[in-house]
Order: sequence, then C-alpha cells, then structure tokens
Amino acid sequence: MTLTSFLSSLLLLALLAAAKPVVVNRFPVTLPLTRFINSTGVYNLLQHDQARAQVFKLKNRALGRGSAPAAIINEPITNAFVYYLRCIGWRWQSSYNFSNTWLGAGKKYVLSSTSKFTGDLVYVRYGSGFFSGSEWNDTVTIEPGLVIPKQSIGVAVVSSGFKNIDGILGVGPVDLTAGTLTTKPGSTTIPTVTDNLFKNGAITSNEIGVFFAPITQAPGQGGEITWGGADTAKFDGSINYTPITGTSPASAYWGIDESITYGGTTILETTKYSNFCTGTTLILIATDAYKKYLVATGATFDSATGLLTITLAEYNNLQNLVFTTPDGVHYTLIPNAQIWPRSLNANIGGTPGSIYLIIGDIGSNSGQGLDFINGFAFLQRFYSVYDTGNRRVGLATTPFTTSTAN
Repeated sequence: MTLTSFLSSLLLLALLAAAKPVVVNRFPVTLPLTRFINSTGVYNLLQHDQARAQVFKLKNRALGRGSAPAAIINEPITNAFVYYLRCIGWRWQSSYNFSNTWLGAGKKYVLSSTSKFTGDLVYVRYGSGFFSGSEWNDTVTIEPGLVIPKQSIGVAVVSSGFKNIDGILGVGPVDLTAGTLTTKPGSTTIPTVTDNLFKNGAITSNEIGVFFAPITQAPGQGGEITWGGADTAKFDGSINYTPITGTSPASAYWGIDESITYGGTTILETTKYSNFCTGTTLILIATDAYKKYLVATGATFDSATGLLTITLAEYNNLQNLVFTTPDGVHYTLIPNAQIWPRSLNANIGGTPGSIYLIIGDIGSNSGQGLDFINGFAFLQRFYSVYDTGNRRVGLATTPFTTSTAN
C-alpha cells in the first residue's frame, strides 16, 4: 500500500446501529484504535492545514451572523496519512472540531424500527468537503457497548470529499453544530454523541481522553479514545487543566491561552490563543511568530513539500520549542519532536535523508484570536483531555513526549 502525502489525526471509528441496545455500565470506557495507512496521492500538508485554519475563523464569524461559511478549499477529506479504525462496520470519521454526526457518503442508510425523521434538513460544509441531507434520530452503538438512543444523525443525500468514508462521528464542541439545520434558526445546536452519553448516564463525565503514539511507520496499534475520563495507563504524572479561552474564534473550539518560546527566543507572548485540532497535521503558528522561528532555526522553505527544511548541522543545534499555559506549566517539544518522521519523507514529496520541520505558517499575523493550532504533531507527544462539562483542556506527558523516533 502506498502511503499518502499528509498526516491527519482524524480518528475513524466503526459504529453499528442497534435496535435493541445493551448498555454497558463502565466508567470510563476506553476503545483502542488500530492505525491504518490511507493512499490517495501526494498532497501539500501546509496548504491543507492553512485552509482548515481559515475555516475555523470563518465558521465562527458566520455563526455570529446565523449563517454557514463558504468553503475555502474543496479537497478530499480522505486524503489523509493515517486513519484510526475500530472494529468492522460502518466507517465513521471523527473530528474534534466539527460536531455533526452523519453517514451515507459511502453506504446507504438503512431504516430500522428506531429510525425517526425529524422533519429537518441539514447541511455542513468543511474546508475539505460537504454533505447535505436530512436529520434523523436513531439508536447508535459505539462498540463495545456505549449506547446512544435518539441520537441526531444526518443522512446524506449529496456529499463530496469523502472517498471510502461513510460519515463523521462528531465529538467537538456542540456550538459548532449551530446553523447546520437549514430549517431551523442559526442558533439551534445538536447534542453530540458525547453530550448524549453523559445525559443518558452511560458516562459519568462529559469528557473524552485521546492518546496517539508518534507515527513513524504503517499499521499497528497506535491510539485510543476514552469516553467519560482519561486512561491513566497512557500518561505520566498528573493532567494539568487549562480553561477554554474567552477570546473568539478560539473560544468556539478547544482553544486555550498559551505562549511559545524557542530556546531563549520568545515566539509568541503570553495570552495568545491556540486551538487543539486532531484534524490538523502540523503545528501552525501566526506569521510573525513563524518568521521568528524560521530565523532562529536557520531553516529554509522547501517548495516541494511546503515545509521548512534544515541541514543536519542545524538539526544538531535545534533548541526546545516550549508551550506555556498561564499557570506556568511548560509543554516541551524536543528537537526530534519538531521534525517530520524521516522514514516517511517520500510520502510528503520530500527527499530521503532531508530533515523537515513540522512548524508551519497559519497564514495571518498574531492578534486575531487564533494565533496557533496545536495539531497532530503536538498531540502525539502529549495525552489530551477535552472536558466539555468544565470547559477546559487537559494535557499530560506520555512515554512518547521525549521519543527520538523521528
């Protein structure tokens, strides 16, 4: 199997519709995810991630007006480097920044005794695709026993950009569903699967924990998602929680205040607004910060990959990149954590032996409410918890935080 050109952390889960669900009362519930490699050709990592960042900004602005944003690009969302799958069944793509749950892009939705049409129509446009269809309530079972009766699901009539994917299991902030029901006011929201699991008592906390191992090669066990808490076996020490920022548009996502330093150089001052996004491959930082990082590292821009590249000598002089929350907790990316896995250079259009950095330009200067995005390159080094109930993000180190596998 040929590997694709860019690394996406979008989880894929297999879900089954169950007419007679059996509730499993275990708190929390952890599902291991098996890593698979997709193959859809070479793609520019930076372009994809920048477009996604633009969607974040425009979606938030549009919701303030009660309307949906226009697309930035329309590239296939299946153009992803890594997928995480769970069991056999319908394949659902899980994104932490888009919250609608829907299916029908690949396999036709089959009505059951629990299917009920709400009378509403739904339309969602992503930076990398869209779907349009009708809203239904149905019982959804996430193996091995998380049951969600009367879950809102979109049934696609038309969709684009979802090759080999049946739909999305949305677990992001519920506010992102506002404006997606075309027959309802723009402020109407749709409870996510996590919201309903909590409401129905299937989990005791309205939160999810996410673990990824660094991706240096193809298939294998490499991640997991935990509903209702965190898996203490997957992180070291304790989890530090930071409140969701009050600054828009980061406040609409899993955004917190942070500062960034590279060695002794301040890249972004404190109370700059970040977003944690599993669907973004790179770590994107504001243009002014990106320029400082480029100068400090001695890197040059590589047009073939869209990434920064450095020499071996420059790599040997690379300093730590440190993210600091307002309470003074530091999250450090060692030099090895700042580079693309060298064994996968060819899969992004790079050359063997070259060293590419995973820090990219977000496409706008700081001070616009979304100054950087901690994408998959960051999240594979830290365990993360997304606590909807308390509006906060938790982070902890893992055995892979200081890995030199790249």
